[in-house]
Amino acid sequence: MTEFEGEYPDDGLHSLVATAIARDPEAVRLLWDRQRRWVAALLLAYKPREADLEDLLQEVAMAFVRKIGELREPEAFKPWLRSVAINAARLAGRKQTTARKHTQRLRLVVERDTERPATPDVVSAKREEGKRLLDLAMEMPESYREPLLLRCLHGMSYREISRIIGLPETTIETRIARGRRMLRERAAGQESAQRTEPSLPDGKPSPTSQNPGRPSAGSQDQ
Repeated sequence: MTEFEGEYPDDGLHSLVATAIARDPEAVRLLWDRQRRWVAALLLAYKPREADLEDLLQEVAMAFVRKIGELREPEAFKPWLRSVAINAARLAGRKQTTARKHTQRLRLVVERDTERPATPDVVSAKREEGKRLLDLAMEMPESYREPLLLRCLHGMSYREISRIIGLPETTIETRIARGRRMLRERAAGQESAQRTEPSLPDGKPSPTSQNPGRPSAGSQDQ
């Protein structure tokens, strides 16, 4: 444990921020280490799918180190860092990129009632399920996606998310509850469509699947 890790408990964030603003190298390092997880969750909520999370984290870290000394008030730190992360994610969305190195994992709110042994097949299935849920979450409106991912990926409290986003706790709680429900409905609709879709031997959908009277998978998302 360094002297800074002992000197700045979680409730002493402002003191640590003030020391980092003064460009103390150890305080800057420790402050970034403590914020990295929720910054990652925020980037996941805003970045385009083709952008690499680690690359974006490095960009935010460099901006953090370069500009932390320009911050005037420690109380403005989290809104400032949130802005830096969102700007980096949106900039990535305007760039051409082919970096697809990591499969994102998301174990949000669609959990099985029974625990299965952690065999390789189960681990692989959970990874695929996490990726599927993340893909579905990324299709949700931004106002629901951001607080939901901050809550589920980082485990942040409603109060913490409220301070970061700048909305009342009651609004955050409502959006997260609505976001969970939206994700469950989308996942259930996708699973239902996959179970009921008949296929011919060559893997092509059966002509009966084109029946106009049959509800579409999209109707499950209402």
